[in-house]
Amino acid sequence: MTNETFMITGSMGCIGAWVLRNLVDEGVSVVATDLATDPVRPRQVMSEAQLAQVKFAKLDVTDLNAVRSMVDEHGITHIIHLAGLQVPFCRANPTLGAQVNVVGTVNIFEAARHAGIKGLAYASSLAVLGPAEEYPEGRVGDDVPLLPQSLYGVYKVANEGTARIYWQDWQVGSVGLRPYIVYGVGRDQGMTSDIAKAVLAAAAKRPYHIRFDGPVGLQHANDVAKMFIGVARAQYQGAAMCNLRNDVVEVADFVQLLKAEVPDAQITYAQQKPLPFPFDLDDGGLRTILGGMPYTPITETIRSDLAQFRHLIDAGLIDLQQLNA
Repeated sequence: MTNETFMITGSMGCIGAWVLRNLVDEGVSVVATDLATDPVRPRQVMSEAQLAQVKFAKLDVTDLNAVRSMVDEHGITHIIHLAGLQVPFCRANPTLGAQVNVVGTVNIFEAARHAGIKGLAYASSLAVLGPAEEYPEGRVGDDVPLLPQSLYGVYKVANEGTARIYWQDWQVGSVGLRPYIVYGVGRDQGMTSDIAKAVLAAAAKRPYHIRFDGPVGLQHANDVAKMFIGVARAQYQGAAMCNLRNDVVEVADFVQLLKAEVPDAQITYAQQKPLPFPFDLDDGGLRTILGGMPYTPITETIRSDLAQFRHLIDAGLIDLQQLNA
């Protein structure tokens, strides 16, 4: 693997941080790009020695020349494109949301096309789908109608279309992943971060209320990071868009598993307020590409996240104000 050089966009986010950790652990050369320069989230999952092995670089993905220069300068062989603005930010500033999420993704594909990069993975989202009632009972496949209910979802649909045309016209292969609820250390933004925050609250001995209930699909950030790395290495010939599955559980059951580890945890959850997305997702397409699915059982992830959160609290490396958001 020594001939690989990965470029990660949005590397200061939760998934980005875990991607960096996994690549560094493998001894892979990695260029971590983002608008931010302070590795707050990567520092939550990586040691200073691990961080020292990463080349950090400021990059605005809306600047095509800057993206192409970054790829060329560092001899990038694989790209994992995670940069993007989430639902609330796209709603607050639709123009900026489109520039970052749509134009930024076009720029990544353009850079990959000109550099001849064969390993390209990017973050789509479950937000490309519509409400659960729009889909028949049973597992929801990768190829169902896309019925986004937010600008963020619309932008992600555009990105999947971009990927399809770049394969059609220029044979730039790619795999887009559609995470549902990603949880773990470093996940601190968006409504679905409530799952990760509940674990943090238990570690901090603080009360916390999860704002939804019902069945949900859960993917731990470390497993998702490994999926992104795996599909980037697959050098897929085509434009695949893949659902993620891993665990499907009731929020109530997750809370019980958490309380099994921390019996005095003060974690509550909403009643009769399920999330609007389908949860019974078919991940057969992704399994075919990867050949095996990265998966860590919930009991193990809860235990390891609790330990890491306690360490971060003791070291003053995590802001507990996020529990008030």
